[in-house]
Amino acid sequence: MKKFIFGVIVGLLIPAALGYCYFRFGFAPVATSAPPMPFEEKVARMALHARISKEAPKQAPGQPDEAGFTQGATIYAENCAFCHGLPGQPATLAAKGMFPLPPQLFNKDEMVTDDPVGVTYWKISNGIRMTGMPGFGEMLTSAQMWQVSLLLANADKLPEKATAALVKPGTGAAQPENKAPAPPAKDTKHH
Repeated sequence: MKKFIFGVIVGLLIPAALGYCYFRFGFAPVATSAPPMPFEEKVARMALHARISKEAPKQAPGQPDEAGFTQGATIYAENCAFCHGLPGQPATLAAKGMFPLPPQLFNKDEMVTDDPVGVTYWKISNGIRMTGMPGFGEMLTSAQMWQVSLLLANADKLPEKATAALVKPGTGAAQPENKAPAPPAKDTKHH
């Protein structure tokens, strides 16, 4: 019996020690350009979906209208476009440097129009750990978060005013990739 208990203890300690060493001695990928750890995406996705299914509102408190879509578009352009993009624009350089890459929410392949609107609301309100997605629950009102959520749920069929609010200059549109940064100003002071 003692050998069995010893075997169980050793069987538990060895994997724990190996896991500790994996992280402690820098073998774990931590750079955004590194490939994910084994099972990282699966475990993170599983935990996220389980939490959202428990907590996400089942329906929006109201119906979308043109004014709400337009206000949602303005809020999105000011707070979300930097990472999640604008219609017809390439991903920003900041977005390309993130891991995981933030979905470009106006790209046909990455739209969340088929997600329940409450799921999008939950993500906006709470954020998602270790992805760069902040929680806006303390920064935006509930009404504003619902406006953005409804905008994204209907991103494939927005009214013209809402679409226009998403392409205004200076609202976070991606910069052209070939634009080099301005050279630093020369120091004109003489020492």
